[in-house]
Amino acid sequence: MKKRSLGSGDARTPVPDNRPPPMFIADHPGLDFLNSIGTPVDSVIEWIGNGEDLLAWLSEAKLIDPAEVASIRANSFPGELDEVAAQARALREWFRDFVRSHMGRPVTAKALNLLEPLNRVLERDEGYGAIVPRPGNHRKPTSASGFELRRLRRWSTPNAVLLPIAEALAHLVCSSDFTLVKACEGKICTLLFLDTTHGKARRWCSMTLCGNRAKQAAHRQRSAKKRNEVTKAKNSPQRHRAHKGKS
Repeated sequence: MKKRSLGSGDARTPVPDNRPPPMFIADHPGLDFLNSIGTPVDSVIEWIGNGEDLLAWLSEAKLIDPAEVASIRANSFPGELDEVAAQARALREWFRDFVRSHMGRPVTAKALNLLEPLNRVLERDEGYGAIVPRPGNHRKPTSASGFELRRLRRWSTPNAVLLPIAEALAHLVCSSDFTLVKACEGKICTLLFLDTTHGKARRWCSMTLCGNRAKQAAHRQRSAKKRNEVTKAKNSPQRHRAHKGKS
């Protein structure tokens, strides 16, 4: 468990208590993970500063069942989850470099060697399949069987919480069009997203954040331009000559 394929940095990062909720605006959990640190407004926010942060983020991202969080916590020694959170942050920044160097164009098989760190995380998996009751209205089943085959996972070590993250990153690489991976056009925003809009013209992480700020900035620019034009018109030589002629 102590062996690391990626540098982990500090195991615990100080985090303020007044952070806003994590942002899930990327339309893909792999990119949402990259957005678990970001500058959506005017300062950097880290949502995975320690082990408890990591469990909370995974639960909110629906990458782990909230019912399993207590079991993972109970099976971890003090400080272990903080170390795993540090590994998650290292994985995040490694994958951010990969995404930023490949976004805007298709990912080809030539990139396989670059993905070796991700494959090393995936090979730790102790997942298995199990037949479980099918959720939904059992009185009116939607299929011939009341069961489904579901993929489950043994959380035998704290490091196992990296696996649902690694799967999300792998699905992004294998199933998503990297030509549609974009960075928010906000001046200081660092958030990424997958453009799934009909016209593929999405520009902002969120219209309520960067989109709204861009509109306000454009309005201020137009207003300032209009004021300058009015001032120039008042101070123009033609206006002064016309005023003297009248007097």
